[in-house]
Amino acid sequence: MTTEVYRLLGTPVEGGVLVIADHASNHVPEGIDLGIPEELMNQHIAIDIGVAAVAERMVAAGTSAWLAGISRLVCDLNRDIGMPGMFPVVSDGYAIPGNMIGDEGRAARVAEYFDPYHAALESLLDRAPPALIVSLHSFTPGLATCDKPRPWEIGILYNEDDRAARIAIPMLEAEGLTVGDQEPYSGRILNSSMNRHAEAHGRAYLSIEIRQDQIADAAGQALWADRMTRLCRGVVAQLG
Repeated sequence: MTTEVYRLLGTPVEGGVLVIADHASNHVPEGIDLGIPEELMNQHIAIDIGVAAVAERMVAAGTSAWLAGISRLVCDLNRDIGMPGMFPVVSDGYAIPGNMIGDEGRAARVAEYFDPYHAALESLLDRAPPALIVSLHSFTPGLATCDKPRPWEIGILYNEDDRAARIAIPMLEAEGLTVGDQEPYSGRILNSSMNRHAEAHGRAYLSIEIRQDQIADAAGQALWADRMTRLCRGVVAQLG
């Protein structure tokens, strides 16, 4: 199933794993001009680098993937309506003049992209309730607006429900990884999609951030897809 707003890969099954990637695409729909150089559309401000390829490699029997089809600069699908950054006018120091669109323009993008994305995702979750939702993101090794490097290869985020996180963190540490517990972001601040689709319904989830240099090429993407598949299998088994 594919629309401009989302792609569904694989066949969702009850009791399986659903991988969700809200920032999987850098696509800008026809008629929208963000007013930025084309090369910025391949950087972290526009897309979670490597995430789509990892999610695609994870798809197998029992595991499906739900990938956003538009850039986070067009409408950040992992934000609440009205939240700063949903239509960023500045991202990591870069001005986004095409997002100076006013209330009417923002409402039009919500209706065109945000609402259909989340309505279709919620319908899918109702039809085939997964044992585990995996919210998959990636983060830049360092922001242009900050000189502090980010040492974690992977971060695990959560809000109130940390059932899966408490299982996953020691599993990842056992592989020798530097694991961020609520790093490089806090899930108590940035957890919109999982608050909406997981926590509000009591669905177990993992919110995962992988450092982008780890998954910038095919070899890294394959390695991390295998690692994430094993992690999901282990978390589901312990969740019971």
